[in-house]
Amino acid sequence: MANTAKPAAPELYDAADDYPQPFHTSHKRPGGWRLVTSLALGAVAVLVVSMGTVLGLTVQNLQSSLVTVELPGAPDPILPTIGEIEGGFNVLVVGSDTRVGQGDQFEFVDSELNDVNLLVHVSENHDRAVVISFPRDLLLDIPACPQADGQESAPKEMQPLNTTMSRGGLPCVALTLEKLTGLDIGYAGLMTFTGVAQLSTAVGGVEVCVSAPLVDPWSGVNLPEAGYHRLEGGQALAFLRTRKGVGDGSDLSRISSQQVYMAALVRTLQQDGVLNDIVKLYGIAQTAAQTMVLSTSLASVDVMVAMARALRGIPNENIVFIQYPVLDADPELYPGRVVPHEALADEVVTRLQNDEAFTVGGGSLGFGSTDAGTQEAPSGSSAPSAEELEGLVGQTAGDETCAVPR
Repeated sequence: MANTAKPAAPELYDAADDYPQPFHTSHKRPGGWRLVTSLALGAVAVLVVSMGTVLGLTVQNLQSSLVTVELPGAPDPILPTIGEIEGGFNVLVVGSDTRVGQGDQFEFVDSELNDVNLLVHVSENHDRAVVISFPRDLLLDIPACPQADGQESAPKEMQPLNTTMSRGGLPCVALTLEKLTGLDIGYAGLMTFTGVAQLSTAVGGVEVCVSAPLVDPWSGVNLPEAGYHRLEGGQALAFLRTRKGVGDGSDLSRISSQQVYMAALVRTLQQDGVLNDIVKLYGIAQTAAQTMVLSTSLASVDVMVAMARALRGIPNENIVFIQYPVLDADPELYPGRVVPHEALADEVVTRLQNDEAFTVGGGSLGFGSTDAGTQEAPSGSSAPSAEELEGLVGQTAGDETCAVPR
């Protein structure tokens, strides 16, 4: 009689590696802050850091305090006295769950996982941007990655994305996502818990909507009433970290609630006039320099200014936040994991590679967010309309949304 049993799943980790296994549906440790705060506090903060007149104040202090790493295949440094950066570009923002140097308020673990992985893509004509959130438990192939001793790690198949940081640091995360998407990633930044909290305070807080009371002792978020709450510091971090408190309690729900925060941050930076406030910009610059590790290609005030100038004219409806398209993995072989939705993912990356506009359609929000009942008025931009991709999960910066407590 033929054996109809399913084949054993490939090992997710080497025994010697002894990596923890963070599931997107159930996880006992305080899993990553998922700081989709990255266009949010990462990409926006980094790119906004040195707009216009703040340059003269921050150059010396910022440049002297940067911590950098080299990315394989990064572009050559851009010379000073440049204007707006030319052409499209991709910036990777990674959130680390390391507890080293983060204080005693977090349960200690001795691993370091890249629990937030955001890729910011800006179009060739600087008329739109797409921010892709890659689920931490996405199973994919990890390429050989450079090691500190000059050697390379062995490539791995069907491994969770959030193990790449432990296999080769920020460059390994970039190489892995380049392999997955076919996009060149020339710029990258790494953030930690304390960096998120400090940057949220530096921008003056963000007003976030919840559709019902959101109280989660696991992450520490405490929003006892429905409606709008201005979050900064520890409460902003707690909101971004909460998984058990939103949607269906999954990591994918957390991504959509973080997109609520990210869209609100973009609107806040515009409405509060942060880009024209020298004192606030100086504070953001100093905080970013002290709390982030940047690729050498991004560790230049000139590059940051050039990127900021490229982003400043993009209307909110053309800033799209999406979840990388996924499906649940085989629950028997890979419980709690996800795999690429190949047809939709291929459509997304093909359009990005060809610099073709697209957006999310109606009913695109995930389990962790809902429509706030209002929508920001169109900016009147003459940017070309974008085709809606059916099945894509996400929202635009022009969509006012609320996080949905569990």
